[in-house]
Amino acid sequence: MKTPKILLLSLSIAAALAACSKPGEAPATTGNTDTAKPAAYTLDDTKLPPVNRFVASDLDSALSACADFGGYVNGKWLAANPVPGDRTSWGAFEMLDERSKAVQRQLAEQAAAKTDAAGIDKIVGDFWATGMDAAKINAQGIAPLKSQLDAIAALDSQDKIADYLRTSAAQGENLLFGFAPEADFKDPSMTIAYAAQGGLGLPDRGYYFDKDKADKLAAYQAHVAKVLELSGLPAADAAAQAKDVVAFETRLAKVSKSSEEMSRDVALFYNPVSPADADKLTPNFPWTKFFEAQGIAVPKMFSLAIPAFHQEVSKMLAEVPPAQWQSYLRFRTVDSAAPYLSDAFAEENFNFYGKTMRGQKEMKERGKRVLDTLNNGAGEALGQIYVQVAFSPEAKTRMQALVKNLSEALKQRISNLTWMSDATKAKAMEKWASFTPKIGYPDKWRDWSGLATSRDSYIGNVLAANAFNYKWMLGKIGKPVDKTEWGMSPQTVNAYYNPLQNEIVFPAAILQPPFFDLAADDATNFGGIGAVIGHEMTHGYDDQGSRFGASGKFENWWTPEDAKGFSGLTDKLIAQFNGYDAGNGQHVNGKLTLGENIADLGGLATAYDAMRKATEGKDDPKTDGLSRDQRFFLNWGTVWRRNFTPEELKVRLTTDPHAPASFRAIGTPSNLPAFAQAFGCKAGDPMVREGEAQVVIW
Repeated sequence: MKTPKILLLSLSIAAALAACSKPGEAPATTGNTDTAKPAAYTLDDTKLPPVNRFVASDLDSALSACADFGGYVNGKWLAANPVPGDRTSWGAFEMLDERSKAVQRQLAEQAAAKTDAAGIDKIVGDFWATGMDAAKINAQGIAPLKSQLDAIAALDSQDKIADYLRTSAAQGENLLFGFAPEADFKDPSMTIAYAAQGGLGLPDRGYYFDKDKADKLAAYQAHVAKVLELSGLPAADAAAQAKDVVAFETRLAKVSKSSEEMSRDVALFYNPVSPADADKLTPNFPWTKFFEAQGIAVPKMFSLAIPAFHQEVSKMLAEVPPAQWQSYLRFRTVDSAAPYLSDAFAEENFNFYGKTMRGQKEMKERGKRVLDTLNNGAGEALGQIYVQVAFSPEAKTRMQALVKNLSEALKQRISNLTWMSDATKAKAMEKWASFTPKIGYPDKWRDWSGLATSRDSYIGNVLAANAFNYKWMLGKIGKPVDKTEWGMSPQTVNAYYNPLQNEIVFPAAILQPPFFDLAADDATNFGGIGAVIGHEMTHGYDDQGSRFGASGKFENWWTPEDAKGFSGLTDKLIAQFNGYDAGNGQHVNGKLTLGENIADLGGLATAYDAMRKATEGKDDPKTDGLSRDQRFFLNWGTVWRRNFTPEELKVRLTTDPHAPASFRAIGTPSNLPAFAQAFGCKAGDPMVREGEAQVVIW
């Protein structure tokens, strides 16, 4: 029962993780809000894990940077830092997450101690206190879901099932498809509703059909049976119903798009229709009734993304027996709630999704799991407390200068393009001029008044947050886009580009080593956060971001000749990454990862130009025998040090639009002459791509 996801079209650089920066002043609460301003909080730095910086002693002098750059910069570290038992990957991002969790835990504990708290302090404190009360959670068992399960058990007709899908969605519990607001592709100043595919318990449609994933499908069916048994069904009935659930999802999978298709064709999200026309496509699930059930006015138009999926759902309402619908809805309800129920449910959830699917050896301790839940349900509320102790004004000032430097460097790179015509280049420059950067935290905090939490029930607080967040999202439909909103909380170690607003966003938490270090020299910071800034800017010109204009409108601003030339260049990058062997007969999917690889290529090249400009005329004193250019590329490599469990790697190769970190570390530098010059590499070295093999885009 996770908080409904916004239809996020932004292109992120990595999985959303959290971290802390240096202590500083909290920004003022501004904007329309009745929520009480949070109380003062303190942070004990001695209880935090150390930060992860590039250090010269990590380098393996026995290896050549020109032959094995990944091994040279990260090999020793990777060998000494295996994936911890409660993780499925371990590297720079995860280490920042551990540090962040230590910060967040201190804040949550302080909030929970404020028994007479109000507003944000109460929300954070209630989530923490109830989530940590294992005895009460275990005593409640599945009782908190009784009313939902009773309602599902009474669904004995098509009409009742359709009505249940509408009414449960209105409480933020839409188990069958995605539904959320987002800017209109054709008028990005206004917000419309988007309906998308969903309903699958496995990560990608291929898990239901691919022979190399058959073991995971069998394990999933066993998991479904176990969850249904834990919910109160006899073992034999649970096993029989599990087959029905898998058959139900397999039918949905047949009409679903793959992760690759959804990542590489943003147009799939946009299919504007009138509710009346949508009703004709899905007669057994009329959208006019759906909008009415959500408590919002029926719009003139909304986007019915992946219409074939919704048509199939309509057919299934008529063709699938009510008993099979009941099995599916019972399982999905209990399974999505399992992390917040008693130990038996939480452990079964971990055993399949963590251990079987991703190779995680042990469950996270309760505190970390509760913080994950809090961030999912009320992340910006916690973020408003977080920035009091974890973000410095100095960091924001220096970041603003870095963004300006990167922006100027990107402008120069666009100006110097030889493969692009003046007409298209003028449009690219128009888009460049309209970039909006956001750094650290929102200028206006979200209003959390109206979210009623308590110390009575952990899952009760989760359900309350689900309903509250869903209603908040629905309130955007038909209104102008609020450009002050953020798609990530300040404590998230990530950054993103939103093509519909042409904005680049850098949460406070990523502004620390190895990405950003106030104590480090320019070369190190440009190789870390500088490349991240350049990466997000380049997303505006990757294979999907380039389909949006300066105002965020989905439009074609390319000449046919330039579009063809761009495609030829990106095809070369697809081929480069297709050639990377991930082991066990697995290869990187160059098409799935294309957008991120374009952004890496443009981002690192732009960051290097900006670094050279910023240090022009300055002496280059070597540090630990390393030149400025070498430190720049070495910190880039440090950012992408990451170990994966074999199971996690397999899932990511199928679903993740980012290439595995080890290939990001080497893929882009191998295309840059500046890298070869920095390390004295020669033609024929593995880290030197030249001639037709070299990829240069932005």
